[in-house]
Amino acid sequence: MAARKPPTERQRRLGAELRKMREQVGLSLTGAAALHGTDKTTISNTESGRFGVSADRVRVWAGNYSCPDGKYVDSLAEMARERRVGGAHWWDEYRDLLTPTALDLAELEHHAVALRGVQITHFPGLLQYEDYIRAIFRESVPPLPPEDVDRRVAFRMRRRDLLDRPRPPECTFLIHEAALCMRFGPDSVVRSQLEHVLKWSERESVTIRVIPFAAGSYPSSGSSSTLYAHGPVPQLDTVQIDAPTGSTFLYSDTHLASYRTVVERMEQLALGPDASRDLIRETLRRL
Repeated sequence: MAARKPPTERQRRLGAELRKMREQVGLSLTGAAALHGTDKTTISNTESGRFGVSADRVRVWAGNYSCPDGKYVDSLAEMARERRVGGAHWWDEYRDLLTPTALDLAELEHHAVALRGVQITHFPGLLQYEDYIRAIFRESVPPLPPEDVDRRVAFRMRRRDLLDRPRPPECTFLIHEAALCMRFGPDSVVRSQLEHVLKWSERESVTIRVIPFAAGSYPSSGSSSTLYAHGPVPQLDTVQIDAPTGSTFLYSDTHLASYRTVVERMEQLALGPDASRDLIRETLRRL
């Protein structure tokens, strides 16, 4: 028998939402199993994402839990339907070649309705120029073999394809002036990266705003990269933060509320789109 694949972050999220629904009505695993006419092991494995669940079962369980939010239940049922229908996504080509969290990030971006990112020391991955990406990965410790660098560069560039979809997610990128000044690679690479960002800033679905040094201190200063991904309903929003060991995904009510506040405060500190383009052009002139 083939080994069962570990659940993706999106599959774990579906299970976590079913667990949250159960806990909100004060049911134990045993109580939920009796209510659904199944056993508590099935409930536990479904809530952990280890077992798949059909869209119909999601609706039945939500009905048993008396969940009143139809849009929320519809969104969960759609997540279940995706898993059952299956079909390969482009990031599946990289399974067993890159970390699971890298694939989970691509899947998160793919399904997001809108993206709001905060970057302090480097440009957002979706806006990175090829040579700039390569320069970043060359700084990895321990050093990456050339073929691994090529693979990671290709993967990051494939992620960017979602911005070319007929209906791309609305993206707002808040980039600290420090990222404009960082030197990943020679000046020619930095110059190309700045020009690349200016080009993307003209896209209707992309808003780029720079947080200037003059803005002073800012919230969540210990994190260099934060992505707030909006789901089809607010309950399915997700926060992704970078860590040395990979991405961390957060979606508790407390985390979502905290990071919404962080992003909103960063937006208050940022220049408008036109002033941001002027600052990027000024940085280019200084090179």
